[in-house]
Amino acid sequence: MTEKTSAVRRNRHEHSVPLFWPFAAAMELGEEGLHQFQENLKFLAAAEEVAVPPPPKWATPNRILVDLDTMRLRDFTPSAQRAQTVPVLIDAPYAGHSATIADYASGQSLVETLQANGLPRVLVMDWKSATPQMKEFDIDKYLAEINVVVDDLGGSVNLVGLCQGGWMSAMYAARFPARVRSLVLAGAPIDTAAGDGPLKKLVHSLPPAFYQELVDAGGGLMRGQLMLAGWKDMHPEQQYFGKYLDLYQHLEDKNYLERTEAFESWYENPIDLPGTYYLQAIRQLFRENRFATGKFVALGEVLSLKKVSCPVYLLAGESDDITPKEQVFAAEHLVGTARDRIEKRLAPGGHIGLFMGSKTLAGYWPAVAHWIRGVGGLS
Repeated sequence: MTEKTSAVRRNRHEHSVPLFWPFAAAMELGEEGLHQFQENLKFLAAAEEVAVPPPPKWATPNRILVDLDTMRLRDFTPSAQRAQTVPVLIDAPYAGHSATIADYASGQSLVETLQANGLPRVLVMDWKSATPQMKEFDIDKYLAEINVVVDDLGGSVNLVGLCQGGWMSAMYAARFPARVRSLVLAGAPIDTAAGDGPLKKLVHSLPPAFYQELVDAGGGLMRGQLMLAGWKDMHPEQQYFGKYLDLYQHLEDKNYLERTEAFESWYENPIDLPGTYYLQAIRQLFRENRFATGKFVALGEVLSLKKVSCPVYLLAGESDDITPKEQVFAAEHLVGTARDRIEKRLAPGGHIGLFMGSKTLAGYWPAVAHWIRGVGGLS
């Protein structure tokens, strides 16, 4: 037995760790394994960027207009137009990932798309990752700070709610109907009892104590990493194997690597949620469906979607398995808006693609922008 072979065998347990297996291959295969070894090194470097990426960045220049307990209000409006027209306020999802989904990348930015289609005054609520000091924040806290933002913007806005930001926007419109000129609900779970998606099954299949235990384990917070693990488990083959196989097969494609790194910087950097807020949403909205049934109390008032009387635009994804189209389109029959002032569109693709997919942004959101211009006091 040679000294090299002995060393390999003594340290074979290390080779079960992905970081070490290329070295084992090079040592055991000799010169014929050198090329494969070099390829594997490149794969490890790329996989490192996927597994532990830097934080996501905003694609479009912006300034922080207001810095509150729950959010930073980012203003993307060119300076010459900041005082003109009723603003478009994007309520980005606060469900475990960064609000940069609304301004993901050039060519894949909702902010960019809206501005390119006649809506220059665009702002985004950039929700903060929860700290231990925020663990008792509830839905009321978030609605109250949206109200502060609307005050600062002149008391009237066109609201665009994405996913969780959709039900939060609908709540705000129900509580303060005179302050919302138009309401866009994209991939928003308004009636959580509708449809038959995997998230609905998951929420109802686990006992309430399970969610409480998750929050307790997070020290009063719902940790983003735990939520991310849950999302991945909905598509385990792709998340734990498929995406790395794809990466390996595209090592020489610089554009593919850059796109992958940009997506993973958003996807693999989850944010934490206040435990109180999270448990309230799970129990009262997703398990008991109180908002859709007119039983949810916010800021001292039972919310009724019938009080939403502004024009409403409903956008759903045909293959959305997070928010099935039925949960979005149910709003048509729940709001108080006249039917001829409600628009509905079904876009191809899944959930995330509704907000950052280049085809959906190019094929569907320009029509949304033109609709806002027509009904939101902007034309």
